Amino acid sequence: MAHKPRIRREDTVKVISGKDSGKTGRVLRVEPKRERVFVEGLNLQKRHQKPRTLRDVQRAQEVGGIIESEGPIHISNVKLLDPSNDQPTRVGVTREGGVRRRVAKSSGETVD
Repeated sequence: MAHKPRIRREDTVKVISGKDSGKTGRVLRVEPKRERVFVEGLNLQKRHQKPRTLRDVQRAQEVGGIIESEGPIHISNVKLLDPSNDQPTRVGVTREGGVRRRVAKSSGETVD
């Protein structure tokens, strides 16, 4: 069983390995069980789709052609950007009064 991910939706991350290495983007969604993140504009995958007509709606057609969408990236291949200096950092967790807080390891500053 995978542990709770330290990267969340809307975080800004930098890809540290793979075909999009060195690029930054915003996390669109996280899949904790698969340990994957989807980053805006990165790891784009193309899918060919036929145009389809919908009978219920007049003259409305579902778009066809080549559709690009973001693919999954393993969570170990991205690093969170430190809010203080925009450098990639590891993420730690501390508890303050029973509240779980994420902390940037490089600067010690709280992320959220």
